[in-house]
Amino acid sequence: MLVAALATLLSLSAYGGPTSAAAEAGTDVDLELVLAVDISGSMDLEEAQVQRAGYVAALTHPDFLSAIREGFQGRIAISYFEWGGTIGKNSQMPWALIETSDDAARFAKLIKERPFASLRGTSLSAAIAYGSKLFDGNGYAGVRRVIDISGDGPNNYGAPVTPARDAATSLGIVVNGLAIMIRPSAAYGPLDRYYADCVIGGPGAFVVSVQEPEDFAIAIRRKLILEVSGTQPPATIIPVAGDSDCMIGEKLRPGLDRYYPELDR
Repeated sequence: MLVAALATLLSLSAYGGPTSAAAEAGTDVDLELVLAVDISGSMDLEEAQVQRAGYVAALTHPDFLSAIREGFQGRIAISYFEWGGTIGKNSQMPWALIETSDDAARFAKLIKERPFASLRGTSLSAAIAYGSKLFDGNGYAGVRRVIDISGDGPNNYGAPVTPARDAATSLGIVVNGLAIMIRPSAAYGPLDRYYADCVIGGPGAFVVSVQEPEDFAIAIRRKLILEVSGTQPPATIIPVAGDSDCMIGEKLRPGLDRYYPELDR
């Protein structure tokens, strides 16, 4: 099955100007982008390898580089980290300026060479909260700030996801989603709908779903190009129904810790 792209238009207005945080002194870029990549225990080794290869291929693809060059500044700032129920130790890669193909190749090579170790649980809330903090003092001033979060299941660990999403969007951060539906579960319903109702947020936020391993690289590339260009995806519009149970993951996996006090530090 080909990639199914699902877009949720939370606002029909264009992206606004720089937020107060982004307007601080720093290198001007068109976009500050955080890639938050799921390595929870439900992601088996094959899925994890396909996912990582998809990011490497997307970051070095000519279409992605062309999208960067077409921006007003012609460059973006990007960072990457991996998450599960917690954030992996030393998982965050330092911010990098992507302006040329060599810049992109260096960043992609660092992702490709990372050792892999899965983490127990799925805490979308921790990933969004952690990603939100990475923009502070990163040395870049972008018109837009985006967290691009991938995952193959609902939040089931740590704090609930919607408050974390709302806290991020209140800072002017857009949260987009990549719903990995290669091995869907009937227990919690369509993951892309859950992401649309509970995870993504901000002007123009959208979800892209991937249902076959061979579509991973295409899905990630299309998603990154849309984020860099700031345009809406030419996809089926899924209105925010608000009928998803945003606590379904917690209900299906009771007894786990619900709160990370370290996120408040």
